[in-house]
Amino acid sequence: MSKVGIVSAGMTKFIRRAQETPKELAFEAAKAALDAAGMTLDDIDCVIHGTAPEAFDGIHMKGEYLSDASGGWNKPYIRCYVGGGTGVFAPIHGWLHIASGMFETALVVCEEKMSSCQPHPQGAFLTIFDNLIERPLKPNLLWIFAMEMNRYMNTYGISVRDIAHVSVKNKANALLHPAAQLGAEVTVDDVVNSPIMAWPVHRLMVSPPSDGACAVVLASEKKAKKITNKPVWIKGVGWNLDTSYWTNRDLAYPEYVEKAARMAYDMAGIREPRKEINIVEPYDPFAYKELHHLEGLLLADRGKAPELAIQGISARTGNMPVCPSGGLLGVGNPIAAAGLMKVCELFWQLREEAGARQVPGLPKTGLAQAWGDLMQVGTVIVVGRD
Repeated sequence: MSKVGIVSAGMTKFIRRAQETPKELAFEAAKAALDAAGMTLDDIDCVIHGTAPEAFDGIHMKGEYLSDASGGWNKPYIRCYVGGGTGVFAPIHGWLHIASGMFETALVVCEEKMSSCQPHPQGAFLTIFDNLIERPLKPNLLWIFAMEMNRYMNTYGISVRDIAHVSVKNKANALLHPAAQLGAEVTVDDVVNSPIMAWPVHRLMVSPPSDGACAVVLASEKKAKKITNKPVWIKGVGWNLDTSYWTNRDLAYPEYVEKAARMAYDMAGIREPRKEINIVEPYDPFAYKELHHLEGLLLADRGKAPELAIQGISARTGNMPVCPSGGLLGVGNPIAAAGLMKVCELFWQLREEAGARQVPGLPKTGLAQAWGDLMQVGTVIVVGRD
């Protein structure tokens, strides 16, 4: 297989963008990535677009609608979608296209304009549950995740205050991110005293709906070395799909994340992830999910991930920085674009271009993970400087 590198990245600000259309957001991110690499669309062989349900942008056949804005006009083009897992699955698609030898370059764009979904994006999810055994309960994602958080806490004896440290850390990190929506200085007391959305989820433990887009340019080894002297190499990728029946799984542990992580680690030759991974960008739409996913990624023992935040190990300046970007809790959560934001962050961090939020110690290897559909999709990518 051809070695594949990330040669540039770009993103829009994550915020409610009332004036820009989805096409304009996708174009803005794609142009930023191309400009950063000194490239034009003529240099791109194929385009991969990642975006979540049609309802978010308020458009049918959204992949076709966004194709030209993403640079896919008259080029091989594919739209991929696995819910929140899309932002990491899209660059995996790009990796596959180049590693196979089919193309030399790929432009990967992920976009979401969630403010278009009225009255609230939660409404789009009401139709995804089983018609017979789940929808009569009138579920929404918030209370399902509250059930999962409750199960996680009860299984391992974790408190709401323990989990609140994640919100404090990520929102503080986001203050240093120029594209962040909700960077803030908050305390553990602020988090646990914020309104309860569905017990035990508090408002400051939930990421905000956002509008935004991200893009990366991928290239084969030969091409990447001509474009930049600092490519970030894709060392391993992994994905896993569990059953969509959330009632059939033990919600205390994300097996689908572990299986995806093991696939990526095997490909990257990583035997001791806690020692070999320098920066982690796990998917954190809720504060507890960062902890849940760190355990699934084998970066913490089961039930022990809260200690990383409490003890400062996962701080930006800690021994294992987690979400130095600010994560979804701080930067924002335009579903598909959120995961690619994490890949962009690793690109900038490993090239030491993250500015004020740069982690110390010359990091060499990073991991981004995303999670989607009905709590059953795990996508993982491992990248490195070497």
